[in-house]
Amino acid sequence: MPAATSPPTGNDWLVWQLVDSGFPIGGFAHSSGLEAAWQAAEVRHREELVPFLTASLEQQGHAALPFVAASFDSPEQLPELNKLSEAFINNHVANRASRTQGRALLTAVERTFKLKFMSGDSRIEFVHLAPVFGASMRRLQVSRDTALRMFLFNHLRGVLAAAVRLNVVGPMEAQSLQHRLARKAELVLHECGSLSLDDIAQTAPLLDLWFGMHDRLYSRLFQS
Repeated sequence: MPAATSPPTGNDWLVWQLVDSGFPIGGFAHSSGLEAAWQAAEVRHREELVPFLTASLEQQGHAALPFVAASFDSPEQLPELNKLSEAFINNHVANRASRTQGRALLTAVERTFKLKFMSGDSRIEFVHLAPVFGASMRRLQVSRDTALRMFLFNHLRGVLAAAVRLNVVGPMEAQSLQHRLARKAELVLHECGSLSLDDIAQTAPLLDLWFGMHDRLYSRLFQS
């Protein structure tokens, strides 16, 4: 059997592990507002899902990606960045989802890779997903661009998984959309990857509204 001409590096294996759906950060427990939009009959099929996904990616780019980048560049500022996230994410459902996934990511990274950092710092009152993600990827020696792409990839995959569970689209159609929207995700990365914390903004008011509606739904599959 011929040897592979370009064998994967150790970092490749790490990245694949971190983006695998089995890595326990709790992303599949959240719909990022899609369930509320679906129950409100605003997103019922593929044609309505695509604009939702596009707006959601842009929102992540402007509201979360600067936190990922800032914590990657200055992981020692994680306590302050978590406090800023707590103040910025004033939607109670979105805030709760960010804290839940942030804590889950921190626990998974520490236990999986035998690292002990950040969570033992008594200054950290809040643990939010975006800043924890950036600081964790820096500690694991994942490149900056890869870390930002991973964050957007995980978000898009999570919302599409929710769409499948809600029967908005089927599994194969979701994969087709993931492939189709990869170019949009890359454009968001190009536009937002260099934004500073002074540039953070909520760009999709309807998404924020649907997020806030989630706790009022009569029945729920997801936490957000």
